[in-house]
Amino acid sequence: MPFHRRALNELQPGDLVYYGPCPEFYGIGEIINKVEQFCIVDFRGTGEYGIHKDAMESKYLIPIHKLNLSHLLTEV
Repeated sequence: MPFHRRALNELQPGDLVYYGPCPEFYGIGEIINKVEQFCIVDFRGTGEYGIHKDAMESKYLIPIHKLNLSHLLTEV
């Protein structure tokens, strides 16, 4: 079953995400606002399309958990 049909993401502003079907096109983004089932995501032009901000349904966004990045993160 596709991810968007089983996704029950609890996404919050500040979470890092990527767009499920084609992460290389949009890149990695940060959720800057959430309104009902939609998230405003700032991709900062990190993908092939150079998209900066877009509104997407949260079921299409896959979170990048801090546990997966713990070897890259440092405390400030």
